[in-house]
Amino acid sequence: MIILNCSNISKSYGIDTILEGISFNIQEKDRVGLVGVNGAGKSTLFKIITGEISADSGEVYKLKDLKIGYMAQNCIMDSEKNLWDELLQVFDALIEMENKIKRLEAEIEKTKDVQYLDRLVQEHGNLCEKFREENGYGYTSYIRAILIGLGFREEQFSLPIRNLSGGQKTRVALAKLLLQNPQLLLLDEPTNHLDIQAVEWLEDFLAGYNGSIVVISHDRYFLDKVTNRTIEIENKKAHCYEGNYSFYIKHKEIMREQQWKQYNLQQKEIARLEGIIQQQKRWNREKNIKAAESKQKAINRIQKVDMPENLPETIQFKFQTRINSGNDIVSIEELSKSFGDKQLFNNLNFKIRKGEKIFLLGANGTGKTTLFKILLGKVKKDKGKIRWGTNVVVGYYDQEQSDIHLSNTVIDEVWDANPQLTQTEIRNALAAFLFKGDDVFKSISTLSGGEKARTALVKLMLSKANFLILDEPTNHLDIYSREALEKALLDYEGTLLVVSHDRYFVNKISSKILELCPDGICEYIGNYTEYMEKKKREHLNRSANHDVEQLDASVTISSAKEEYQKQKEQKANQRKLQKMIHDIEEEIHTSETEVQKFEEELCSPEVYSDHQKAQEITNQIAELKGKIEQLYSEWEKLHDLVE
Repeated sequence: MIILNCSNISKSYGIDTILEGISFNIQEKDRVGLVGVNGAGKSTLFKIITGEISADSGEVYKLKDLKIGYMAQNCIMDSEKNLWDELLQVFDALIEMENKIKRLEAEIEKTKDVQYLDRLVQEHGNLCEKFREENGYGYTSYIRAILIGLGFREEQFSLPIRNLSGGQKTRVALAKLLLQNPQLLLLDEPTNHLDIQAVEWLEDFLAGYNGSIVVISHDRYFLDKVTNRTIEIENKKAHCYEGNYSFYIKHKEIMREQQWKQYNLQQKEIARLEGIIQQQKRWNREKNIKAAESKQKAINRIQKVDMPENLPETIQFKFQTRINSGNDIVSIEELSKSFGDKQLFNNLNFKIRKGEKIFLLGANGTGKTTLFKILLGKVKKDKGKIRWGTNVVVGYYDQEQSDIHLSNTVIDEVWDANPQLTQTEIRNALAAFLFKGDDVFKSISTLSGGEKARTALVKLMLSKANFLILDEPTNHLDIYSREALEKALLDYEGTLLVVSHDRYFVNKISSKILELCPDGICEYIGNYTEYMEKKKREHLNRSANHDVEQLDASVTISSAKEEYQKQKEQKANQRKLQKMIHDIEEEIHTSETEVQKFEEELCSPEVYSDHQKAQEITNQIAELKGKIEQLYSEWEKLHDLVE
């Protein structure tokens, strides 16, 4: 059953059209991912659905009495209550029902009137049944489960909300919304401010949710786990795909290729017919004029295939190193840090070697960002040793972007960090990150989160550091920008140490994962999928009380080296395959261009009137098309190997 339908929704702000003719519907139990670049209009569409803003044209049809729950991006709960009491308000009706049951029980105990007693007992029974059906006996456990799932500890339940951080307030808002159990959940970037454990909990919660869900997210792993439909907003229009994020990406590419082929074939046919028309007109006899008119009617009858619209512009860049570092980047020994009575971590020991792509994982509050700042000399360690290798040049991406000066313009911010570069070099670098024209003169203070992130990435790219320390680099980036960053980091010849909650990002890039715990650090060779498999095996070993050495959690030095070498060889092989794919794509493009040139020649009078010449060109076209087909076959085989 359809619970919500959007029909031809359009919205503009001044001369800027944001949405145009948006149409789709939401069914019961739907799990929909709403995707598109930053600024595509996703949040605007949510606000139109909830009635917060009105559409310029079109209609939103809702099921009668549809209960919608909406959580805006970076929604911050503000209240004078403590955490527990704020969420308890969701169940005010149940609490009142519970109090009424208690009042009835007290009345039953003291009444002597038999008829009145019967009425009281009947009312009490009905109310208890309703209380049970509405989970009256379990709502406090429900509150506790959601708070713990979203990363709160029991000792925090009594904290005043006004004393919580912005991220914690956002999690409170999400918790309150989930407790309300609306028929339709609209979630705008719900995984912001959640660590990986909390995101995984949210995935499980939404999998069992009884209502419908529409979620805006740049977390591709989350979208794959939660959604079964995808709506993309691109070039102001909506396109629907009957599958999750991975399904959408694959089928969008297939559909786009098919549309280009259909469009090009049709354009060639139209060009052929128009060539005949021009020739017939030049001959200018009565029968030629009739033939030309006939061909024109044939063109008019063709149902035109639209040329595929341009894809949104994405950032294009590459990380390069100024000098080569030594093989040892940094060695950490017995490192510890506390703030007052709170110990963040203790006895950290690990080494980073040249070329490694290491991700640092751990729950919020375990000290990942603090560890970075100790390495950078911004925070003092309590004890331990840090030994740096030779020629190590560090580049740092700060998730809080504290090193960006809000009073600067974009161009001044980047130029101040790279005074040796010319204005042209600075502007070319900014253009690669989509700062073009007057955009470079925008004040940093007026930029969106995504624009600030791109500014910080420009500075990082120009630093040409050989060791990049990145703290949540995908925050505020849309999916296209995340994919561009992934490509740049995969091609990067230097060394990486990264904190990220984006599991898709971790999975694609990491060669090693370090899990930060209060009493040390655990090392796992491989990507996120391999890390999770090893964690599951560890859990099974513990639960079965196996008294054996856990192979993956405490891998020996020799086996770690072997696995690292294996990973390194696999990455090198992947790069070779990518190069082969690129070369084949170039050859396909060259061959298709030649085919197009020959087909245009066939339409010229001096060729199609010369049978021998026309046959020669036709044979060349056939030979090229055979070659192209073979190249496509090779491309598909190589692409399967990469995937």
